Amino acid sequence: MAASPSTARAINDRLALEFLQDEGPLTAGQLKTLTGLSRPTVADLVERLQGSGLVTVVGETGGRRRGPNARLYGLVADRAHLAALDVRTQSVTVVVTDLLGATLAEAVLPIGSDTGTEPAVEGAAALLERTAREAGAVRLHSVGIGAPGLIDPVTGELRETSGLPAWHRRLVAALQERLTAKVLVENETNLAAVAEQRVGAARGRGAGTFVLLWLGFGVGAALVLDGKVRRGASGGAGEIGFLPVPGTSGLPSATACDGGFHTLAGSAGICELAERHGLFAEAGPQEPPAAAVVRAALTAGTAGDAFLDALAAPLAVGAAAISAVLDPGTVVLGGEVGQAGGPALASRVETRLAEMSPLRTEVVASSLGGAAVLRGALLTARDAAQDDLFAPAG
Repeated sequence: MAASPSTARAINDRLALEFLQDEGPLTAGQLKTLTGLSRPTVADLVERLQGSGLVTVVGETGGRRRGPNARLYGLVADRAHLAALDVRTQSVTVVVTDLLGATLAEAVLPIGSDTGTEPAVEGAAALLERTAREAGAVRLHSVGIGAPGLIDPVTGELRETSGLPAWHRRLVAALQERLTAKVLVENETNLAAVAEQRVGAARGRGAGTFVLLWLGFGVGAALVLDGKVRRGASGGAGEIGFLPVPGTSGLPSATACDGGFHTLAGSAGICELAERHGLFAEAGPQEPPAAAVVRAALTAGTAGDAFLDALAAPLAVGAAAISAVLDPGTVVLGGEVGQAGGPALASRVETRLAEMSPLRTEVVASSLGGAAVLRGALLTARDAAQDDLFAPAG
């Protein structure tokens, strides 16, 4: 059945807007080529989008030509302001951008473990509001939040989780109460996977199936199957820190991942391994100590090589468990530690993995590191804004 004229216009408008978002300013001729639409149709949709306030002329191209085709059209960047929060155990990072993703303001707030729930919530909420004012954002359209813990697959809310600060869950509720913006919360590792998939190490690989093995202060995994992040029945897919593995002194429990994969692949376990190889390094602010020692190992000669070889073994065990169940084809070593290890660590893990599994699995290093959480939160906020602003009028 052919689409009605109004439906066809809505589809064409959305297509053009997405090209303008992804490709930057374009001429009418370039829009015609990218969309495959006729010149009159493109002219109509450009006029329509200008009238809606979503598109404007941002310049001209081709000094020897003048006229409609020489004009460069772009999205109106300040049509919507977006924000993203990376909520860690002892800190909150905030960034505010325009609709095109240009950073307008950003800030970090350390939150000590002895800070009460309400002071922590008030401090984080005030940080967001202050950063938005500094960015000139009178009203935020969408706010993406990345936090550790489980997201209820039915309600989309952050669930209470033992071992994590109570202020995390309260912060999400407080922002939903205080802001007129759409507030979206997602597990931090899942958001990192979204970023790696769309703008990072997993972009363009296979059919959109891969696993992100997050290596930061702790360890986790995100499962992307056929282009979609999978949370599992209770939101716990990827809680690989609880995976029972050889090489630990015990087994994990329902309330603690001590004795599980976390013991070997978390920052503390990696640092203990580094000490046994005589490696030490000073971590930067808000950086997992393991990232510093892994980075130092790259230039530490024989001792560094031995440490990286030893670290690859337990990481390959975790990757082998994932591969045996999911056969993802690609494992991205994410987080600050995965990025610090780079190709040197990734290639070692891939070699060890090939010795344990008959399933061919490529292992690559993150290109975004710890910044992937914030980037993924922004992409989520931008998607929400586009779904609203790019929807057909009426």
